[in-house]
Amino acid sequence: MNEDKGIQMKSVTLNIKTNTHTEMQEITDRVQEAVSDSGIENGICMLFVPHTTAAVTINENADPDVVRDFIMELDKIVPWDDGYHHFEGNSAAHLKASIIGFSEHIIVENGRLQLGTWQGIYFCEYDGPRSRKLKIKIMED
Repeated sequence: MNEDKGIQMKSVTLNIKTNTHTEMQEITDRVQEAVSDSGIENGICMLFVPHTTAAVTINENADPDVVRDFIMELDKIVPWDDGYHHFEGNSAAHLKASIIGFSEHIIVENGRLQLGTWQGIYFCEYDGPRSRKLKIKIMED
């Protein structure tokens, strides 16, 4: 007779201190540490940013110029000062965060994030510097 053990889940909140107005902070090692500490070998790692002016993305982590280019081009698409009406003056940050996105899902196998060879996880700040949070939920298969 099989006994249903239920699905194991672990939740972690990362505290992230951003240092500049706009930055992409690589957090791959911190997320992997959360997965390793969870004890979950196979499943999914879900990342969520509970802020409206910050985001999370997966992109190349081998060449730092990719981050520089990413920020440069996003600034062209959504300039900081463009006649926005939002009274707080940070409409560009809201737009950028929505474009990049507030969540990511990553497969976990054998206790490791299944990122590609050149992939890293980035916390994206668009209205800093600030103290931020990233919510992580690791769920087993």
